[in-house]
Amino acid sequence: MTMLKLMMPAILFLAANFSQTCGQAQIPTATGARTALNPSQTFTQEGVSVEFSIDPIAPITSQPGELMAGTDATVRFRIYETNGGKALSNLHPAAWIDRRGPGQIREARECREKIQSFLQPGFNRRANVDLNSYFILALNHQPNISVIDPLFGFGGTKLFALVPLPSPGEDWVLSVNNKRLYVSMPAINQVAVIDTTGWKPIAQIDAGVKPSRVALQHDGKYLWIGNDGAESKDSGITVIDTESLTIAAHLNTGAGHHEIAFTEDDRFAFITNKLDGTLSVIDVRKLVRVKDIKVGALPVSLAFSPLSKAVYVANEGDGAIVAVDTLRLEILARMKAEPGLRSIRMPLDSRFGFVVNQATDKVYIFDASSNRIRHSVPVGPGADQITFTREFAYVRAPGNEFVTMIKITDLDKTQEVAVTRFPAGQKAPKESRFDSLADAIVPLPGEGSVLVASSADNEIYLYTEGMAAPMGSFQNYRRNPKALLVLDNSLAETARGVYTATVRLPEAGPYDVAFLLETPRLVNCFDLTIGENPVLPKVATVPITIEPASRETPAHAGESYKLQFKVLDKNSNQPKPNLADVEVLVFLAPGIWQQREWAKAVGNGVYEVTFVPPQAGVYYVYFQCSSLDVRFSQIIPLTIRATKQ
Repeated sequence: MTMLKLMMPAILFLAANFSQTCGQAQIPTATGARTALNPSQTFTQEGVSVEFSIDPIAPITSQPGELMAGTDATVRFRIYETNGGKALSNLHPAAWIDRRGPGQIREARECREKIQSFLQPGFNRRANVDLNSYFILALNHQPNISVIDPLFGFGGTKLFALVPLPSPGEDWVLSVNNKRLYVSMPAINQVAVIDTTGWKPIAQIDAGVKPSRVALQHDGKYLWIGNDGAESKDSGITVIDTESLTIAAHLNTGAGHHEIAFTEDDRFAFITNKLDGTLSVIDVRKLVRVKDIKVGALPVSLAFSPLSKAVYVANEGDGAIVAVDTLRLEILARMKAEPGLRSIRMPLDSRFGFVVNQATDKVYIFDASSNRIRHSVPVGPGADQITFTREFAYVRAPGNEFVTMIKITDLDKTQEVAVTRFPAGQKAPKESRFDSLADAIVPLPGEGSVLVASSADNEIYLYTEGMAAPMGSFQNYRRNPKALLVLDNSLAETARGVYTATVRLPEAGPYDVAFLLETPRLVNCFDLTIGENPVLPKVATVPITIEPASRETPAHAGESYKLQFKVLDKNSNQPKPNLADVEVLVFLAPGIWQQREWAKAVGNGVYEVTFVPPQAGVYYVYFQCSSLDVRFSQIIPLTIRATKQ
């Protein structure tokens, strides 16, 4: 498929309009101190007020509201009309948390220049914490996970990180705060735990025989893992305590593959046992099996409905959709479809359920308020997965390259179901030998866009509703993406006019919280101080910082590029001239080309190297200096994007 221009995220729109956006940034006024170091702060301009606050999620000291390096905190912006206090909803603010250098003055001009630097996707220094980004995660057939940063890679695709696994993953789930990723690895009977702040594996947990499906209960306390062992003693559920990363229980529930669902209060967990034809009910507080319910032949999937307080089980063998009352733990209804059911899902806050039939190439839509099948919709050959946005259900069909879209917003208003489709690549999914239990289609943050993994094409396609074909694709560097996840780090409106995000606080010190809003136009830098964490081991202090020496000059593939940068003393913020051993490592993501050079001093703490980008793409630039005991891994790299001439 010809690469089309990808849809630009909101932050790039802000960049394009930054010169008009930046008015008079001001130093905020504290309005009601929460702590001596970090009071809530309010900035007012053009009749609009922005109140900034930040609170630790799990304080480790007795001082309320004290913020410590390495801990999680909730960043909150409340935006409202100054006169009357009316909350302003449906806005799209951008924000960054960035270390303030020694001697730097928090003035309007410095704030504007800092935000401007963050909005440039080329040769620049990134903020310590970016509250506007999201990552695309690809679970590959190879034993690794691709982490793609679309914000700085649109049109060129950027592999932000490649997370190694000891064995290929089968299923995965993010923690409640998005700071950990759990991946099942059935070939070695383990679950990998990955820290998403640094994209490093932190644990491998023995998780029973052939751990496959993973599910996290709503409060995040326990990770539930389905063990698909061939013998009865090996078939059941392993429960992991997510705080201690130890096994809390192992329950033999029955034979066959296991799917997992929870009540919304996490009182009960429901486990399907495919070969036994049963649904096991687990008391989550006691971690004991309280009941087995005979649901029918080959139960393969289940979904909980918070509206009907029922769990719905799809049976592959007899084609029945069974509704089980989660209060009385009894069967409420049995809806008859056709054998071959594969997957059942329910859109958020909807009374309609969707069941995919792989044998008949249909999707059955049932009404949870009446427990009756309302529609039977033809879809593509071998349909096996279903995903939702607010407007549509997306159905993958391994038998061809098309994704079927079913409009879900008008199901209760019309007898006719609106169906469209689009091609997701060149090849049908079945042309690849690699598949996964996890979703190959996932929605993007916001509304109306999805990503589709094509293992056959080695691509990830971006589709936006209303288009006839994908808007573009992300390369996966010859790796086979079996499944996708989106890790959203951006601010979200959690209450009317209140925009929040959860962050892992960086090292101790003073920071600017840079805030940008396009409509109405507001720019400001709030103040933040992060304290030392006595629990964390002491980290060696890096004595220098590095930043671009001038505005970005274009880099073109095949042409010589001169890269100039400043080396500054971290304590005084003054230039560090005449260093003879500044080594520069430039590599093309994901490491398929690299070059090392000694930097040449050109005066006043400015240094330069020259290299020829071999091809278009995103290049990382790392620095080290042996005389100052600075290693490549200690300084945040700069980035350069080279384009074709």
